[in-house]
Amino acid sequence: MTAQELNVVGQSVPRRDGLGHVTGKTVYIDDISFPDTLYLKMVRSPIHHGIIRGIDFSEAEKVPGFVRALTWKDVPKNIYTILCLIGVGPDDEPVLAQDKVLWQGEQIAAILAESEAAATEAADKVRLDLEELPAVFDVEEALKPGAPILKPWGTNYFVYDYEHGQSNAFRKVRYGDVQRGFDQADYIVEERYTTSPIEHAPTETTGCIVRPEPNGRYTVYTNTQALFFSLDNSALILQAPFQNLHFVGGTVGGGFGGKVDVIVEPIAILAAMKTGRPVKYRYTRQEEMRISSTRAAWRLYYKDGVMKDGRIIARQVISYHDAGAYNRHSPYAVTKHAANLSGPYNIPNVHIDAHCVYTNRQPSSAMRGFGVTPASFAVEVQMDRIAELVGMDPWEIRFLNAYRNGDMRPHQKEVEDATLIEVMQAAAEMTGHDLPANLKAMSSWDKEAQHG
Repeated sequence: MTAQELNVVGQSVPRRDGLGHVTGKTVYIDDISFPDTLYLKMVRSPIHHGIIRGIDFSEAEKVPGFVRALTWKDVPKNIYTILCLIGVGPDDEPVLAQDKVLWQGEQIAAILAESEAAATEAADKVRLDLEELPAVFDVEEALKPGAPILKPWGTNYFVYDYEHGQSNAFRKVRYGDVQRGFDQADYIVEERYTTSPIEHAPTETTGCIVRPEPNGRYTVYTNTQALFFSLDNSALILQAPFQNLHFVGGTVGGGFGGKVDVIVEPIAILAAMKTGRPVKYRYTRQEEMRISSTRAAWRLYYKDGVMKDGRIIARQVISYHDAGAYNRHSPYAVTKHAANLSGPYNIPNVHIDAHCVYTNRQPSSAMRGFGVTPASFAVEVQMDRIAELVGMDPWEIRFLNAYRNGDMRPHQKEVEDATLIEVMQAAAEMTGHDLPANLKAMSSWDKEAQHG
């Protein structure tokens, strides 16, 4: 590649949508309207865990402007199909709750009305007959005997590799002999790391508006982050031909991963199908904060075997991911998480157990490097602790343990194009940190410099 071809790297490039933002010309969901539009509001579970005994719409039907209600019986395939598109199952989350609710805020029934105010009032007047059940909110408590069981397959954890004739309660990585490494180590460093759920808090709340077209198609104006992914999943849920759905994206008014869950589109399209009218379904700010998916909470236990010279020779990690009540993207996130728990370091003995756990919390999902980010947080704080214990500069201990090209990662992936050492060297230069000569001389291709 010639220097002329590098016309973006190192240069300030105007955002494609920047001018529209600063001039107020960007079009968001609330800027789109059609005559005769119906508004959709959800009847949500007021409890964390329970059996649905009955739903009474009689008072809601008396609200002026009420049009109709939708329940699970109206949904052609009443199951979210998010993970089946990447070959991960089983699917476990209903579009509208059928016989149970597993978290406070779960969708039970959709109300359609002539105005947003009428839809809100009618939804408030729906009476639910719920039998409350014990709930569990802690990942380790959820795995103990006697905990309320949330999943039809009889566990509170995702079962990995079942389709391959195995059955693992967690995603596991095994490399070398971790116990032998601990026996040889001069120091053992143990620590517990936790993260809390994080709300994406987009400026534009999750939403869409669906318009039936004269040719039998349905045009969906949506602020999803994943246009074709959302179209595919909606078609599967509605058992509709893919070509009958026309998804129109635009500027996502903040997403960060949270707007890939395909929650609003299927039910809004269904409502348009049932009524023959445009339908708008958009979260209120309260809904966005309380019922949209979050970045998951994680709990990680690290145990490292370290030599006096700073070499890490053994790392054992037990990690718990709080998926909340349903899968969403969590099983996939835990797989990525497990592959990154050892960090970008060449450790000869690694033992990882990464659990995908269900609790009665709102489901978690994607957010900016989900699965990898909490692992990186724990790894790098752990590295600082090790450096302090052995009396070594935090930069040096990272250079010493950094993986090089040709190294084998614990999940049996050979390192290619590592560049970790070069990135650290560049970071030191940019921040004015003067590295010693031996660290400046290191290279990702220099295998002999590693581990002494």
